[in-house]
Amino acid sequence: MLDHLNFELITPTAAIHRKLHGARAKCLQRLIRLDMPVPDTVAISTPTVRSIASGQQPEMKRLLEHFGSWPVLSVRSSPVMPDWGGPGTILNIGMNRTNEAFFASKLGSKAAAALHLTFIRSYAVDVARLDDEMFDIPDLTVDKALTAYEDETDEAFPQDVEVQLFNVLKSMSRAWEGTSARLLRMSKGAPENAGLGLVVQRMAFGMGKGESGSGVIQFINSDSGDPQEVGRYKRQSQGRDALSGPHDDTMYLTRDERGPSLEESQPDVYAELCRLGDIGRTGLREEMQIEFTVEGGKLFILDAVNTPRSARAEVAVATALANDDIISREDAVLRIEPRAISELLHQQVAPKVKRDLIARGIAASPGAATGKLVFDSFAAQTAAAQGEACILVRRETSPEDVRGMHAAKGILTERGGANGHAAVIARGLGLPCVAGATDVDIDTKARTLTASDGRVFSEGDMVTLDGTKGQVLAGAMPMIEAGIGGAFRELLTWADEMRDIGVRANADTPEDAEVASLFNAEGIGLCRTEHMFFDEDRLTVLREAIFAEDTEDRAAALSRLLPMQRADFADMFRIMAPRPVCLRLFDPPLHEFLPSTRAGIVELADALDMSAREVQARVDDLSEVNPMLGMRGVRLGITVPEIYEMQARAIFEAAIEASSEGAVVVPEVMIPLVSAKREVEIVKSRIDAVAADVMSETGQKLEYRLGVMVETPRAALRAGDIATHASFLSFGTNDMTQMTYGLSRDDAGRFMSDYVNQGVFPEDPFLALDQDGVGELLALASERGRHVRSKLTLSVCGEHGGDPESIAFCRSLGMDYVSCSPYRVPIARLAAAQLAIRQPVKEDDMFEFPEDEGFVPL
Repeated sequence: MLDHLNFELITPTAAIHRKLHGARAKCLQRLIRLDMPVPDTVAISTPTVRSIASGQQPEMKRLLEHFGSWPVLSVRSSPVMPDWGGPGTILNIGMNRTNEAFFASKLGSKAAAALHLTFIRSYAVDVARLDDEMFDIPDLTVDKALTAYEDETDEAFPQDVEVQLFNVLKSMSRAWEGTSARLLRMSKGAPENAGLGLVVQRMAFGMGKGESGSGVIQFINSDSGDPQEVGRYKRQSQGRDALSGPHDDTMYLTRDERGPSLEESQPDVYAELCRLGDIGRTGLREEMQIEFTVEGGKLFILDAVNTPRSARAEVAVATALANDDIISREDAVLRIEPRAISELLHQQVAPKVKRDLIARGIAASPGAATGKLVFDSFAAQTAAAQGEACILVRRETSPEDVRGMHAAKGILTERGGANGHAAVIARGLGLPCVAGATDVDIDTKARTLTASDGRVFSEGDMVTLDGTKGQVLAGAMPMIEAGIGGAFRELLTWADEMRDIGVRANADTPEDAEVASLFNAEGIGLCRTEHMFFDEDRLTVLREAIFAEDTEDRAAALSRLLPMQRADFADMFRIMAPRPVCLRLFDPPLHEFLPSTRAGIVELADALDMSAREVQARVDDLSEVNPMLGMRGVRLGITVPEIYEMQARAIFEAAIEASSEGAVVVPEVMIPLVSAKREVEIVKSRIDAVAADVMSETGQKLEYRLGVMVETPRAALRAGDIATHASFLSFGTNDMTQMTYGLSRDDAGRFMSDYVNQGVFPEDPFLALDQDGVGELLALASERGRHVRSKLTLSVCGEHGGDPESIAFCRSLGMDYVSCSPYRVPIARLAAAQLAIRQPVKEDDMFEFPEDEGFVPL
């Protein structure tokens, strides 16, 4: 037999430990310490439970000594983490013919028989693994139930309390060790060898003479977090019958015009529950859901768990506890899971509604939207012009679709991944996006979407897109609105006071800058200036510049774009002032701005007064075998310098314009896709010349900073060279991941889940920064760059900037800030604060650079 010390009576001073006895045992001890009326309870340790599962029997007499002469007990699971689950509770262990007769004299024969019958059924189903249908007998009694059990098992129902209890303990212990249970809890984050504790508790019956019943109460609204007594009470019941059984005979807790309430019928019990709830909130520093039983008018507290709640309520509770001085502000900030707050920033499908699933894909951008299906950008713009919400469906998106993406309420693609074109643009716009929905067939010509079950949806059919779960649903779903109100803003204000790394936003237009400002971004870390060209009037002018035969014609066309870009830049400077704005010069290959369809080519030929054949020839001439590694970024800026010169002039003139109105503007100009020091030298000299011209023409002094977007492995390795001409380096980790892995972010979604599941990669490297490979390049570049320029500003401006684990890595390298999509800024602010609280960075943790003359940066 096992040593009797492997189970422990829970008292205020007993050696109960969460890791040894589980979360429920520890919570019960805390309730007892708060003088709550908890029935006698014994905690069984996780090693003992494992031994019981193997067939070893603890010293049952010693265990039962804690419960007196007529023990009737319950057994509950006590995992280390409540989310891991566990076998269900078994009540009324110990009921037999003798105990039934004894309790009949105290509770009444009807109640005693009901308790006995409940145990027989529970034991038969949960311990003996019999079918519950065997008890579908008219006017079921204890005798009939015992006979049914004996007929099914060919043995008598156990009457000895020790035998009953041991068999229950063994059954629950073995259920925890089962394969399906292990896999289920591992999916919730439990280690494979996670242990289970058990608690054995004296029954408070909830049945019998006088006021008797059971119920559950909580003191907040689970959706909003607002103070509210919520729950149910049911007379002559046990456990959670008030919640799980029929509701026609349950009572409300507070006065309610719809029916009787506990507050009216038992005001003293109700008042005591509220008093204990307030004690629990203060003593446990949490909002608790309490399971209680009333036996003959006396209240017992059987259990308490954290009140289940939404992310919105989680934030409200944490800030309320801090404002009431129950927890610290640091504790409040630490309690909120950063990724969970994304649901506060976007409209969501209402919980607990029935979903008619059409397709699944990658949850590429959170939020939900309902609209009519449209299959191209023009249809999306038409729908928006008519005031109709639409969902844009494409096989995959391209820059040509950006206008339609702006017009749509959500985006669905058959191809692409979490960091593909559709996903990145959608996150920047705050639109829900489901990418890589490979189980649907999209026919853009027929304008239909065929689901895996064969259903066909046509243009104009109503669907709901859930980008948070990666689901496409038929019809319009009820929604809950975003919740970025008082508690949310208050919590993030506290987070800002605690974090030690900056958080900027990626914003491409003045509208994006407004969102960034709404979420208190500390500036713009990446403005992809080419995104300003996608309006119809601007795109046509840009195409004229692309089709220009010589430098003069190209410059003339670009001069018409100059005032448009200048106006956008000036607006962004005004919106963000005095916060910095980093503007990345033109990056994508030119072919992305040319039509890819026959209809588009004909339309462009009309606009340019050219033949369709001439337009097609120019499109073919600009096409590249691998355009993302072709003439784009700085390569385009060097070979077609007029584009960068126009953009630089627009930036500097806008800065002077905004500064003259009182804004503090020091624009940051960023050169993309650099690989060599000489590239920076050439572009820098041209930009400096434009700045000198603008200052000469306006008579105004101009300050600006020039930096480099480090996206190629070679740029990272040669960061020491490049830093001699750059005041900042910003790592574009999306492209750097592509180039380091040789992996397309738009195509990786097709096989990435297989790679992660088989352990090739621990995580999708486009979602979580690869700290071993890409991260090593960042570390080398940071060290080499700061060796040359000690005050070199370092940042990450890819989508990894909004990932908590990636932020931790950037912070460990001593980076100045991260930049991410506007709607991920709150997540980054909270994650950065939590890192600062848990892992304060000391100055001597940063890079130490050798001072000897023999050190030469590579």
